[in-house]
Amino acid sequence: MSKKRGLSLEEKREKMLQIFYESQDFFLLKELEKMGPKRGVISQSVKDVIQSLVDDDLVAKDKIGISIYFWSLPSCAGNQLRSIRQKLESDLQGSNKRLAELVDQCEALKKGREESEERTEALTQLKDIEKKYKELKNEMVQFADNDPATLEAIRKAIEVAHQSANRWTDNIFTLKQWCSNNFPQAKEQLEHLYTEAGITEDFDYIELSSFPLSSSHEADTAKQLVEDEA
Repeated sequence: MSKKRGLSLEEKREKMLQIFYESQDFFLLKELEKMGPKRGVISQSVKDVIQSLVDDDLVAKDKIGISIYFWSLPSCAGNQLRSIRQKLESDLQGSNKRLAELVDQCEALKKGREESEERTEALTQLKDIEKKYKELKNEMVQFADNDPATLEAIRKAIEVAHQSANRWTDNIFTLKQWCSNNFPQAKEQLEHLYTEAGITEDFDYIELSSFPLSSSHEADTAKQLVEDEA
């Protein structure tokens, strides 16, 4: 025995619209859910079907008091479909016009680009030039570290990092002095704390002269030092 095929969404929409057209009345959702099964639309799917019709402006709804009513008249649906048809026809005319313009542009662009030995040779030269351009561009990237503007930016960044590092060094010395003055009895504990934090006897201000920039290698080193200080 073959299983009966269920209704498609479009078929369900058509069945529910028939309820409105035949009665030309207003309905609550619960009323439609009771009437749907009589047209082959199960009550559980009525809400979604009605909402799809509302979204397409084929069914209207409005809240009256605390209840929401749905309705649809054949004349309203006809006007809606005519509006949709007019819009589609307008869009089609616009698309056809645009297509004609693009065809004309295409034909115009073809003029002077007919296949010939001169054109083939020119295209080959163009490809060679583009290839050479890419090679030179890649080569320039390799020498970017030696660019004067880049080196100047690195020098300025080093100066900022140097000032910042020594400012924090100054703060650390000030904090150590404050601790010594206020907690003289905890000298050993403080020294142990300093060592754990990396503040050893050779801890001191950083000399800027230790960061020369005379080559790309040194520039790379300076970059790393700036990153470390940051």
